[in-house]
Amino acid sequence: MPTIAVDKARLFKALGQDYTTEDFDDLCFDFGIELDEDTSLSQRPIINGKQEPAQLKIEIPANRYDLLCFEGISLMLNIFRGKRTSPDYRLVAPPKGELQIINVSKETARIRPYVAGAVLRNIKFTKESYDSFIALQDKLHQNLARQRSLVAIGTHDLDTVEGPFTYEALPPEEINFVPLNQSRSMSAVEMMKFYQGDRHLSRYLPIIRDSPVYPVIFDSSRTVCSMPPIINGNHSKITLNTRNVFVDMTATDPTKLEICLNVLVSMFSQHLEEPFTVEPVKIVSPHNHQSRETPDLTPRETQAEVSYINKCCGLSLTPSDVCSLLKRMSYTASPSRASPDLIDVQVPPTRADVLHQADIMEDVAIAYGFNKLPRSFPSESGTIAQPLMINKLSDIVRLEAAMAGWSEVMPLILCSHDENFAWLNRKDDGRTAVRLANPKTAEYQVVRTSLLPGLLKTIRENKHHSVPMKVFEVSDVAFKDMALERKSRNERHFAAAWYGKSSGFEIVHGLMDRIMLMLKSAFVTGEEGLQAKGAGEAVYWIEELDDPTFLHGHAAAIHVRIEGKEQIVGVFGILHPTVLEKFEL
Repeated sequence: MPTIAVDKARLFKALGQDYTTEDFDDLCFDFGIELDEDTSLSQRPIINGKQEPAQLKIEIPANRYDLLCFEGISLMLNIFRGKRTSPDYRLVAPPKGELQIINVSKETARIRPYVAGAVLRNIKFTKESYDSFIALQDKLHQNLARQRSLVAIGTHDLDTVEGPFTYEALPPEEINFVPLNQSRSMSAVEMMKFYQGDRHLSRYLPIIRDSPVYPVIFDSSRTVCSMPPIINGNHSKITLNTRNVFVDMTATDPTKLEICLNVLVSMFSQHLEEPFTVEPVKIVSPHNHQSRETPDLTPRETQAEVSYINKCCGLSLTPSDVCSLLKRMSYTASPSRASPDLIDVQVPPTRADVLHQADIMEDVAIAYGFNKLPRSFPSESGTIAQPLMINKLSDIVRLEAAMAGWSEVMPLILCSHDENFAWLNRKDDGRTAVRLANPKTAEYQVVRTSLLPGLLKTIRENKHHSVPMKVFEVSDVAFKDMALERKSRNERHFAAAWYGKSSGFEIVHGLMDRIMLMLKSAFVTGEEGLQAKGAGEAVYWIEELDDPTFLHGHAAAIHVRIEGKEQIVGVFGILHPTVLEKFEL
């Protein structure tokens, strides 16, 4: 979980109360966060002749992005303590009536296709709030934005640039500007070399380095605002004297983009002359249907069942009680007119972690007090726990193989490209295996598409043991699937290997027959002892197979017919000598 360091005196001032370390620790626990350290209890370093101010280091749940800064922690703790009401985040029109515009070039689809923006007008920075503003951007970059690979945030002094802005993707040779905190102009190619040794920025260079085009944001006079996700331009850098902040964000993930924007502008809108107001920016991006106004600070409307909340918590709360508790967690809630068992809930734009009524139930439990919940197991559970069917089937197969005297192994899911293809006499068509973009070693290049390499490597490393060795594995393999959003899919496979002084074909055949029998499938030849009662139309048989992984004439495919549908579900056979040689067996 991320840890946030906040100034102890400043936080207690914002809370309007001083706490002992023990009392503040209790408050954190009650709210669902954890006080990790109070530096006032230890020796603090001397900086510029002054002792470093006491800090409170607080562990934040990984899904609470709104608590990644001082502003979020102080605001939510004050709401939780009933010292203030939930803020009403609003979008307001700019003074001149015309929104700032970001025109998006279609070439950006080649590198970072999504962009969003906002304006924080009439903001008042102090040294502390300025540092917090920068720190929140860094925390979002490291956590939700996955080291800027998903989202990159840029902030600019709006008074130094002029819209409309354009978001383009250009060859690196055509991009020239003075980067942040530098004094001379550089091309993008020069920047890649210049920042290669930078301890902070060098980690982000690979994100776009090999791309033929780099993303860049210009103002109306072609002044570069930023080259995401690397660095902003020095021309528009913000300072303590900045009064109007223009925020731009580029991304490869539209969901993460909206979350980061909502959190950043919501948290620091409390420093505006008119608190909790944000000026939207118009995005013009017709080529990918992303034209819109950002941010969208409208609360999300959802519902929760009072009975579900009571069952999970072991309580007997009324709808009004639940609504009162949710207000302490920054929700707006009211009893529903549709049903006495429902409450209507408005989720604030900062709470992207609320996905299900289970999340609302958790916040009710926090507001009620974990230590006040009944210390007995509820007589009626609000949850239903049962294994997924694929896991239940896996356990059946795993148990039968173990009871037959086979030992389960669990090798790594990553392997080398040769182990997955060439060593098994298989060819890679480029459309099967999921490759790692930056493999650390040659041993971990692809996600396995077969369990066989893992079994053979396990046997190779245990050749000093007595034979025969009988090992099996029930686990996942992965395949490319461009039809899916994630471009890949998992499949649960079963594999077994016998290693001894003979081929062991009949032994592996026997294991296969035993497992198929226990899965209520009958061998179609009706061999004695293999006909299962109640098998119905679930039958299987084997046919000779020519597979280069196995010795010619010594391999078979397993055919299954269930409810009239026939398919091949597996293969078995004697491994080809070249395969054994490659795996040193």
